Amino acid sequence: MKGGATPLLRTRTCNRVLWPAREVFVLKTEILHININAIEKDKLSYAAEVIKGGGLVAFPTETVYGLGANALDTKAVQGIFNAKGRPSDNPLIVHIAEKSLLPELVRQTTETARRAMDAFWPGPLTLVMDKSEKVPGIITAGLDTVAVRMPVHPVALALIREAGLPIAAPSANTSGRPSPTTAKHVIEDLFGKVDVILDGGNANVGLESTVLDVTVNPPMILRPGGVTAEQLEGILGPVNIDPAVIKMKSENITPKSPGMKYTHYSPKAEVIVVEGSLEKVVERIKNFVEEYKSKGTQMGILATDQTRRYYSGAEVISAGDRNHPETIASNLFGALREFDERGVQVVLAEAVEVKGIGMAVMNRMNKAAGYNIVKVD
Repeated sequence: MKGGATPLLRTRTCNRVLWPAREVFVLKTEILHININAIEKDKLSYAAEVIKGGGLVAFPTETVYGLGANALDTKAVQGIFNAKGRPSDNPLIVHIAEKSLLPELVRQTTETARRAMDAFWPGPLTLVMDKSEKVPGIITAGLDTVAVRMPVHPVALALIREAGLPIAAPSANTSGRPSPTTAKHVIEDLFGKVDVILDGGNANVGLESTVLDVTVNPPMILRPGGVTAEQLEGILGPVNIDPAVIKMKSENITPKSPGMKYTHYSPKAEVIVVEGSLEKVVERIKNFVEEYKSKGTQMGILATDQTRRYYSGAEVISAGDRNHPETIASNLFGALREFDERGVQVVLAEAVEVKGIGMAVMNRMNKAAGYNIVKVD
């Protein structure tokens, strides 16, 4: 893109790459740096045209980076699944910038949904509602419900408004990997698989949105995130929590929300979560390090600001301050990716208290470990 011009029509540029017994097409990915405080109109319009033309655009939200496509275009949405290697029975979240788009997507808006929207939209809350016939089945994995949210990030909102249509957008990573909180993470996973990456700096929350099913009474949290159970209860009254939030759920379920069924958020290293009183957790992790070092295993420890000084003989990264778990949420995925960069083979992770946003942290941590949890008394 030269001279600030924004093309009205764009042809996706691909390079043919031959692999044994098959051929694939690699997209020419464009990386556009965008100023979130003074969004450049030409870059935004360009990305919106890509979306309207059936292409894929990775963009920042307040939670993590999303991989966007026209939610009403089945072929474009299929491109998301192809780029990510995402299972087809894992539903997507549809992003909107105005409540006026809801009638296109849902059959009705309940009083519970309206109260949640008024309190938390725009923001990191996704609502599961009964879908309209206009929503393609590929979005919902064939379910009668659709997950919708309105992000608060200025680039995300501006892109959706400029495109003038709802945008389907799961996290912009290879399926199963830690979600991306920077454009660098997106580039690592999806360069050559998407058309455009909008680099808008770091995602602030660092974990995906809370998913709340408002088709049931009381409403149920299907995935914890940036809006906590305590905050929801303050507005809506009693809120249930799906058992899959913390405990492993059967692979035979039909998930109503992203993140319910499959192992997610995993680095290349094996992850072991150590849970219990902090003193015992530190002691057990130190013993683990000695055991693994004797085998020549490269160790990593996901600690906190309060405990990192107690460890040696391993790659130690602090995820944040235990007294401010929002810092741990913000840094978790980046830390898991950094362990991969350091060549770590096993990561020992300290559990945190399961309350507030700590519930979301532990949900992601346990899934990253494949529920490989060691409990110490």
